[in-house]
Amino acid sequence: MLGRILGGVFLLVLAAPAHAQTAVANVTIDTSKPGAEINRHIYGQFAEHLGRGIYEGIWVGEASPIPNIRGYRKDVVEALKKIQVPNVRWPGGCFGDLYDWRDGIGPRAKRPVRVNVHWGGVTEDNSFGTHEFMNFAELIGAEAYISLNVGSLTPYDNAQWLEYMTSDSQSSLANERRKNGRDKPWKVQFVGIGNETWGCGGNMRPEYAADINRRYATFANTPREMGSLKIASGSHDDNFDFAETMMRDGGRFDGLSVHYYTVPRIFRDKGPATGFPESEWASTLKHALHIDEIVTKTAAIMDKYDAGKKIGLYVDEWGTWYDQEPGSHPGFLYQQNTLRDAQVAALSLNIFQRHSDRVKGANIAQMINVLQAMILTDKEKMVLTPTYHVFDMYQAFMGAAPLPSTVTGPDYVQGDNRMPMADVFAGRGKDGKLVLAIVNTDPGHAVQVVTNLTGTAKGRILSAFAMDAHNTFTNPNMVRPIPFSSSSEGGKMSFDMPAKSVAVVIVD
Repeated sequence: MLGRILGGVFLLVLAAPAHAQTAVANVTIDTSKPGAEINRHIYGQFAEHLGRGIYEGIWVGEASPIPNIRGYRKDVVEALKKIQVPNVRWPGGCFGDLYDWRDGIGPRAKRPVRVNVHWGGVTEDNSFGTHEFMNFAELIGAEAYISLNVGSLTPYDNAQWLEYMTSDSQSSLANERRKNGRDKPWKVQFVGIGNETWGCGGNMRPEYAADINRRYATFANTPREMGSLKIASGSHDDNFDFAETMMRDGGRFDGLSVHYYTVPRIFRDKGPATGFPESEWASTLKHALHIDEIVTKTAAIMDKYDAGKKIGLYVDEWGTWYDQEPGSHPGFLYQQNTLRDAQVAALSLNIFQRHSDRVKGANIAQMINVLQAMILTDKEKMVLTPTYHVFDMYQAFMGAAPLPSTVTGPDYVQGDNRMPMADVFAGRGKDGKLVLAIVNTDPGHAVQVVTNLTGTAKGRILSAFAMDAHNTFTNPNMVRPIPFSSSSEGGKMSFDMPAKSVAVVIVD
């Protein structure tokens, strides 16, 4: 692999490897056994009232000098439409556990000002409320995932909110929505029955949370023809008691959530987003891969109560969490996004895709300027992150059927961290074409991935010189995908994967 800088952009020149020095991984793909269709909602997003995620990230207001579409940043809207965001979860997160929907309707100048006690103690003027969010979701072509407040509001309050948004009747609430500028009811595809009821959503015991879900879900209704799905608040990390109790005692619902964040060290001492050693590259990827065990064990619990797999598993908060960027506002969770995050995104999506029979949705945390963001902004400037580029590349898997893939080859080993050097996912797209995702987890060595396929393949690859390579407002294209291709040699298709790279190709 050769590299050079041209106009501030890192370019990869993929050369034939010296096979005596390059590791080899062999991949066998069984094209005769397609799995359950990959639900496009696993590529969902999360937008909480946290830091600059909403204000400046999405909403700047109609009077802003920043180019906007009815108050929404034009550059952000265009970038999100490009990756076909399937759904956005809002308004929280912990913010939603103290959110009163009535604070965010009516004339903006008359909306009450509150204190965001969870995130930075800053004032919240509620200028971005129900109308602003629902119109934003429509603008980017995404479904709405509304997270109800079961921590501090009543079932009646939430029932009224859903009626306000979705009713086509002549009720007072529907007419109030019309008076506030929206005649046609909105579609709410996902209804979250609370958020993290084990934590900021109420610090509930599993048994109490299950009863709360039964009660609140009973009244959280939308028109039947809308087909809304109710998502129960489940477990987090390796705490499976909430999943077990909710599946057993939580009443009727359509999905169960699980939350998991990837950190390099431990949660109290996470480590920096940039300038990290290889040991933290390895530990981060190792911790990211742990979501496979969490999904597997949660799915096994769900199978006990739902053998027909009618209830979906929704990983509706996931991603990397590092120490906040020095100098940024305390509690705003702003962090840089590097090639390491691109690897976490690809490895995590591969896991969700492999579990397509049970995982029906996921929401990375978060969309803009918070944690593992798609996009970073600084006033009028915007930059796409390496994570954004992975989501862009992975559009090829939306609606695809996973194909069993067996990888034999070397491990990447760094200290106590060990993982396969090559992670490969294969799927059959709706157009019948075979799509491959290949990740080389080793930051220092290339790997030749030899498959049992024939033909040619074209796609894109993402890599860079440094483990913490990232895009900045002065150099926004340091990490971006470039064309990548392969053809058969000796009857087998192989891919020469540089160190620390992610590729997605379509096979002809």
